[in-house]
Amino acid sequence: MKRPLILLSIPALREKDLPQMPRLHGLAEVGSAAPLVPAFPAVTCPVQATMTTGKRPSQHGVVGNGFFWRDKARVEMWTAWNDCILCPQVWDLLHERDAGITSAVWFAMHSKGCGADYVCTPAPIHNPDGSESLWCYTKPESLYGSLRDRLGDFPLQHFWGPMAGMASSRWIVDSALHAAETYRPDFFMIYVPHLDYAAQKKGPDSAEAVQAAADLNEELARLIDGLPAAYESDPVWLVASEYAMREVQHVALPNRRLREAGLLAVRHSDDGEYMDVAASRAWAMADHQFSHVFVRDSADVPQAAATLRDLPGIASVLDDAEQARYGIDHPRSGELILVSDPISWQAYYWWLDDAQAPGFARTVDIHQKPGYDPVELFWDPATRGVPLDPTLVRGSHGVPVDQGDGRGILIASESAMVPDQGPQGMTDADIARIVLEYFG
Repeated sequence: MKRPLILLSIPALREKDLPQMPRLHGLAEVGSAAPLVPAFPAVTCPVQATMTTGKRPSQHGVVGNGFFWRDKARVEMWTAWNDCILCPQVWDLLHERDAGITSAVWFAMHSKGCGADYVCTPAPIHNPDGSESLWCYTKPESLYGSLRDRLGDFPLQHFWGPMAGMASSRWIVDSALHAAETYRPDFFMIYVPHLDYAAQKKGPDSAEAVQAAADLNEELARLIDGLPAAYESDPVWLVASEYAMREVQHVALPNRRLREAGLLAVRHSDDGEYMDVAASRAWAMADHQFSHVFVRDSADVPQAAATLRDLPGIASVLDDAEQARYGIDHPRSGELILVSDPISWQAYYWWLDDAQAPGFARTVDIHQKPGYDPVELFWDPATRGVPLDPTLVRGSHGVPVDQGDGRGILIASESAMVPDQGPQGMTDADIARIVLEYFG
């Protein structure tokens, strides 16, 4: 009988963080470690889909942290169910091999409705009055009630926003320990987000980021020490960083450039200016260090490309052929993809005057904003809301990675699982293969 296999998915983990994380360093010393190169775009949802399918975005269809559904002229950020992933995931493939192999997935994106046997992921209830009730999607459905009785509600306010911090990762660890003791899944994927916060706010090499690594080590120690007792056997460990964070010194604003060129349309309301994606000839869904640029009429593609190509902070504008080179040529991708240089990131803002910013701009509203907004990690006491200053952000990720500081790390507690690949390292697509090979 195979020992249980635990996959920890840790964003922003780098080899240079291991001195502050002796428990992970200990796993690497008894096993092995290798550089890990994420596929482009190196952001959460595509990387997790690549890890769990072994396919690239051109195949699994998760081309960013959000989607623009052209047929409905609708942007969907962070809410898509599992059917947005167009390839089987490891738990599906394991079931095909042996229905008796059980899997659990904890807090991974797009896991609602997935084929794993046990699931827990945030799913707050949006009430008619605009408020939210804390909740998680779980499988079995009754599991969240049990976890809430034992641990209290999942602290969503500490998972993202100005209060983001260790409380959310602590709840994830506690709930994973309970699930392991209760269900003992053969394969268990656990997402632990804590390193993301300080690295984006203060920079990946800041004192705050170094402290975050040390703090996370304490929580991971509880997991590493607690799971053998929960399983009554020693698990095998895989630890994968989803991406490495880079320090950024500049922000690009592609939607403002498109608006100034007459390609982006807005509609006015008492609540400020809203981007009108249906009426816009071109607009950008910004996502860390890249944007999908959606161009309604193919005749406007050359103008949109020319408009954005000289935008400061932009390294390249990918057309269809160049998207194929990076494995992101999918019908869901933008007609163009805008890639930052390594020290710049991209914000979704389209308004030219902060007084005309839409109401949601100063709130933590990950679903309504048509793009990713790391400024939500900050708080402006003067306005009692999210500031409108994207230059506050000091760390980002997402650009194509080959060598150097853009690479993460893959650790295995058994050396044979991660063979020496030389300086090129492993890719995130290799992780699904490693899991499947482990279970034969």
